[in-house]
Amino acid sequence: MSPLYIHGEWAESSGGEKIAVHDPTTGKEIRSIPSATERDVERATRAARRAQNDWQRRPAKERGDLIREIADLIEENVDSLAETLVEEQGKTRSVAAYEIRASADIARYMAEWDRRIEGDVVPGSAPRQSISLLRRPYGVVSGIIPWNFPISVFVRKFSPALVTGNTTVLKPSELTPLTTLELTDLIHQEIDLPPGVLNVVAGGGNVGAKLVSDDEVDYVTMTGNVETGKAIMRNAADDLTRVSLELGGKAPAIVCSDADIESAVSHIVSSRTVNAGQACTCVERVYVHEDVHEEFQPLFVDAMESLEIGDPRDDPDMGPQVSAAEQDKTQRAIKQAIEQGATVLTGGIEVSDPPTDEGHWVLPTVLANVDQEMDVVKEEVFGPVAPLIEVDSLDQAIEYANDSRYGLSSYVFTESYRNAMQITEDLDFGETFINGSGGAQQGHHIGWNESGLGGEDGKHGALKYTQIKSVYHNFQ
Repeated sequence: MSPLYIHGEWAESSGGEKIAVHDPTTGKEIRSIPSATERDVERATRAARRAQNDWQRRPAKERGDLIREIADLIEENVDSLAETLVEEQGKTRSVAAYEIRASADIARYMAEWDRRIEGDVVPGSAPRQSISLLRRPYGVVSGIIPWNFPISVFVRKFSPALVTGNTTVLKPSELTPLTTLELTDLIHQEIDLPPGVLNVVAGGGNVGAKLVSDDEVDYVTMTGNVETGKAIMRNAADDLTRVSLELGGKAPAIVCSDADIESAVSHIVSSRTVNAGQACTCVERVYVHEDVHEEFQPLFVDAMESLEIGDPRDDPDMGPQVSAAEQDKTQRAIKQAIEQGATVLTGGIEVSDPPTDEGHWVLPTVLANVDQEMDVVKEEVFGPVAPLIEVDSLDQAIEYANDSRYGLSSYVFTESYRNAMQITEDLDFGETFINGSGGAQQGHHIGWNESGLGGEDGKHGALKYTQIKSVYHNFQ
């Protein structure tokens, strides 16, 4: 399969290096594909520009209908897409299938905005004058997709962009391009999408950089880490290109003295270990009130120890990390925490009986004797590592939770309405889950502070792909 989909056709690279995609379970190469080049990006952005005006002029209902057809297509191919996703990313089979179904849900939800994109009419300031505020697309949108949720973020970006009248050029991660290319091929074969509306260029960081700096790009949307996000903002500054960034997180979970402890343990374990802990919304630090710490800790350790780790095709509780580099980062974070005084209650650096010799395995790890100043509490750890910190009050828990440069997801477990309202008021995070976890398409996934700009999902996730045009009607 070619790494390039440009103007409705698969195209050959103009000379990029090979991208080797590996199976995280075995470390073996699955497939090698040529990378796109900067010249290829230019071909794609110009194809998107040529298509954009006609696409914008189509009735919004027609654009929405095509996205609904894509949602149906995804649902019809859940098994094959999930199989590819498991192979290249290491998700367990059930989590991969969930991501594919969620992608269809995203497309279907965003398609419904085809007849809900509303402007405003406000009174004029002169006699016989009316002012219309209209929403118009930006034009050409480039999107940079992460490796941890490659298919759902792909759909999450092109669906609202296309529904609102933009055209797109999207780059999947070089670690996990195959599922994205497979879905693109299904769309190519089955959906009558006009050429140039959806373009895909697979490649590395040079391709992403070109998608930010290219003159034809009007809006950049990226999901990834903070440092890459900052580099994108710097690169976009020369042309004042609009930027939307969903970046890292360091989600706190606060377990109050009146929490349902078993429910809290279940939700936090699930959040910390889903996708082997490789999600920006994962619980990364757990603040437990001293009144329930003695009850919470052993239950939490037992739950983490009981997780089955294995080949994701067999659908265990947790599979491998995506690459040797990510495995090494997680192991180094554990080692550093130990050197700074933390105690390992379960898990740790060594995997004594790995499911496969060459897989990128990390055990679910619980750390005690952790203080607020340790790096494992301050910096994002993209793996199943949970530091426990005992607190003496809700106020202290909130203070510690807010002591972070990140501000994406946060969690609280309490049976008290007062506690829930105080946390809602005082936590400095874009989203807070009370007694649960997991978002919804109609909500809004947004990071504060260094966790990003712009947000995804819901009304605001759709309308961010539009800009306001003011029209002054004088009819005297």
